[in-house]
Amino acid sequence: MFSQLKTSILDALFPIYCLSCQQEGFWLCAECFSQIETLSFQVCPHCEKLIISGGKLCSKCQRLSLKNKDFPLEALIVSSKYSLSNIAKMIHLFKYNFIEDLKIPLGKIMVATFINHQIPLPDVLIPVPLHPRKIRARGFNQSELLADFLSENLAPGMTLSVIKNALKRKKTTLSQMKIKNYKERQKNIQGAFTILKPEEIRHKNILLVDDVATTGATLLECARVLKIAGARKISAIVIARQEFKRP
Repeated sequence: MFSQLKTSILDALFPIYCLSCQQEGFWLCAECFSQIETLSFQVCPHCEKLIISGGKLCSKCQRLSLKNKDFPLEALIVSSKYSLSNIAKMIHLFKYNFIEDLKIPLGKIMVATFINHQIPLPDVLIPVPLHPRKIRARGFNQSELLADFLSENLAPGMTLSVIKNALKRKKTTLSQMKIKNYKERQKNIQGAFTILKPEEIRHKNILLVDDVATTGATLLECARVLKIAGARKISAIVIARQEFKRP
């Protein structure tokens, strides 16, 4: 009852309007949501050149990855385009204006993409962790909210397991968004994560969940430590990927 009363008061003081058409009562009304395009294709997450089913590595990048052991991510599923204004607005409000309710439309976009590409279900979902200091400042981890939504909606009638405490961010880093150089992004995130409970991820097929990928350095670092700890296969899903030219 208290929660409902609090929501009613907040709605009265700060009414919600659709980000696109300004209709009151929705962050994104049904009509505007239906117009958002999910990606009809996925590309190799390493070379970003070839269209590949399920966002898997192309055959050339698979060979290079096996040889050099430098790309532990099996696949990357990108749900929509960051260049779409409504997508960019929702992500910004979700992360920086702390509007938790946006997990629903953003989560629906991720679910639709996952289902449309007929991707096998993972054993577990793992959200990319935030440093405790950032969680205290923000009040929540947006990747955890998205992972919770996916766990309840990827498979009708099933709730997939979400592991939130096996992968930990052990050091603060500069925001990857503020670093323009690809190699500097890799260096910034290196050693940022550690495994707390390897027994929970050993021999598992894992789906990493995050909001946005640019170079993919954060997802790769997560995948690297998960692989070392014994995970079988690691894929990732994001709402969108910002364009970023590699060297």
